[in-house]
Amino acid sequence: MKLQIGAYEAKTKLPELLRQVAAGQRFTITHRGRAVAELGPVRDARPDAAAAVARFLEFKAANPRTERPDIRALIEEGRE
Repeated sequence: MKLQIGAYEAKTKLPELLRQVAAGQRFTITHRGRAVAELGPVRDARPDAAAAVARFLEFKAANPRTERPDIRALIEEGRE
């Protein structure tokens, strides 16, 4: 659940907001009633490489190539 909080109040209560964010809470920070930022827990920025490779291999197995692409035709298509 996201709560809205004004920029001035967010500035004055930042330590408390950070404790709540660490517990999973998300905030929308507003300035003069307009949403300008979100404050929330950090998501894991590094995707699971092994899972990505597995998904790619599954896709490749489910969608096999039946013919080789005509590279010259693809080049010419891009020039139109």
